[in-house]
Amino acid sequence: MIRLCAFSDEADASLSGQIDALHRNAIALTELRSVGGKNVSKLTEGEAKEIYNTLKQEGIAVWALGSPLGKAEIDVDFTQYLEEVKHVCALACALGTDKIRAFSFFHAEGQRQKVLDRLNRMAETAKAFGVTLYHENEKEIYGDIASRVFDLMENLHGWEFVYDPANFIQVGEPSQKTLPLFAHRCAYYHIKDVIAETGELVPAGCGDGDLRGLIAGITKDTVLTIEPHLAVFEGYAQIDGSQMKHKFRFESKGQAFDRAAAVLKELLAQTGYREADGGYIK
Repeated sequence: MIRLCAFSDEADASLSGQIDALHRNAIALTELRSVGGKNVSKLTEGEAKEIYNTLKQEGIAVWALGSPLGKAEIDVDFTQYLEEVKHVCALACALGTDKIRAFSFFHAEGQRQKVLDRLNRMAETAKAFGVTLYHENEKEIYGDIASRVFDLMENLHGWEFVYDPANFIQVGEPSQKTLPLFAHRCAYYHIKDVIAETGELVPAGCGDGDLRGLIAGITKDTVLTIEPHLAVFEGYAQIDGSQMKHKFRFESKGQAFDRAAAVLKELLAQTGYREADGGYIK
């Protein structure tokens, strides 16, 4: 079975708006990244518990935290940084999830051993909370290109992985290379698409990410997290300090989010899936 999830802050900054967007698109999971414009890593445990209770009442579960862990300089004061890791792990527990999306440090090319050592220590820290870290391939971090992601897969302990085809394309790694290498080894998937030639973000299936091929090749129970980036949202600029290119324009974040969900459901139908029991089955 495939279940759908979403970075619901792309639909609305407020928690109530995120809940409305998830309900109207029949999505019961969120990869919680920000609430009220506040990054999830900056929440207090009290705030996290309140969010958890509100979501539970609405029939929505937190699939994973869309945290920025690992989006830091490789030479960061690591003793201090581990305290941030512990805080985010505590937030995951308060929000009812055992999954945290994370990265592998900026400006880390050529510092392989330091990357491995630090990521392994982060995983050990998370394990003490009953939490697993899930590495996302992302531009400008150590694990951006295929060879280094493969290196992490082979040499990290206690990590799982998320496959993001658009992020690979943005660093010059085509889907025909990365899909057969990584899709079957990743625990779940981020669904966004991009046109390789222009770098423009587009609805799933409209770019070069081969989302149809990704879905057709799935043979296990998994989750697809909608991360469309079809409209500029505050959370990305706060973390990365840059803007993204968009081919299509939408009147609102909610409209863009709804379109992304509808297109993914169309792709599921085209590859033989039907909705049943809260997910999609063949």
